[in-house]
Amino acid sequence: MVASKKNMNKKIIQTESAPAAIGPYSQAVAAAEMVFTAGQIPVDPATGKMIAGGITEQTRQVLQNLEAVLTASGAALESVIKTTVYLQDMTEFAAMNQVYAEFFTQNPPARSTVEVAGLPLLARVEIEAIALRQ
Repeated sequence: MVASKKNMNKKIIQTESAPAAIGPYSQAVAAAEMVFTAGQIPVDPATGKMIAGGITEQTRQVLQNLEAVLTASGAALESVIKTTVYLQDMTEFAAMNQVYAEFFTQNPPARSTVEVAGLPLLARVEIEAIALRQ
């Protein structure tokens, strides 16, 4: 017996409130009630340029960009179930974590944090998320 394939509606998410993709990928993809975001880096969506500052400022911009993409998809920070944080330098974990805690104040999502050799545009942090649409 051959199982029938269920039609999974896939919706590409695009918003000007977050930086445009810098390659052949989407800001996010929604499939049924799930949203999968691309990694967000600290680019100002108004200028398309990396913001000035260190890990604190960069983390704040990344999370603002992530929030904009989630909002455009019908999700929100409160509906995030998993994040992956990529740090260029793990010694900046505590400073990143302090800003992260400002955005995820209650019932924070599951999270993985990894140190990487490099990030696009020499960013210090990149964050991606999986969320539920509201």
